[in-house]
Amino acid sequence: MNKTLRIKKHQKIRKRVVGTKDRPRLSVYKSNQHIFTQAVDDQTGKTLVSVSDLKMDKMQKGQRAYEVGKKVAESLLKLKIKKVVFDRGGFLYHGRIAMVGKGAREGGLEF
Repeated sequence: MNKTLRIKKHQKIRKRVVGTKDRPRLSVYKSNQHIFTQAVDDQTGKTLVSVSDLKMDKMQKGQRAYEVGKKVAESLLKLKIKKVVFDRGGFLYHGRIAMVGKGAREGGLEF
């Protein structure tokens, strides 16, 4: 997928997806090798939690994405936040992006 097309899709998504303190936006970005997530309160413009797979052990990309989802869910549950709005960042909800969502759901978050 072309980078400019992904950015246009992300801008369309961001018009509808807004995070609050009670229900932050769970933003996901993937590069060719890594995956990054952060929970953002858009009203104050602050990042509540951020997790990436940079320091994780060597495992398959899909498994690392799943673990990132579980870790971000665990961190948000410590802040007593159970509900989030999922922002796929213009990427298709498939592959590693879907694995982050699956890990977050199994970790206890509701989308």
